[in-house]
Amino acid sequence: MSLIVLVAALMVAWLVFTTLLKVVKTVVSTMIAVLIIVLILMVFGVTPEDLVEELSNLPQTTNNIINQFRSAIRLWL
Repeated sequence: MSLIVLVAALMVAWLVFTTLLKVVKTVVSTMIAVLIIVLILMVFGVTPEDLVEELSNLPQTTNNIINQFRSAIRLWL
């Protein structure tokens, strides 16, 4: 019985470890991608503060685009 519990615990530990490893890989690759994008934008004169400001305005901008699209569809119909 103790051997079965040990094997089960090892299997669970392996599954948790591999899942955490996948999460860490995803986080690191996303961080690298964001860093590269920010560095490229900095070459073109966009500061990180400008980027944060635009990201904070993103919901309002999206709402405006949706409303304009709805208005255009109403005019078309």
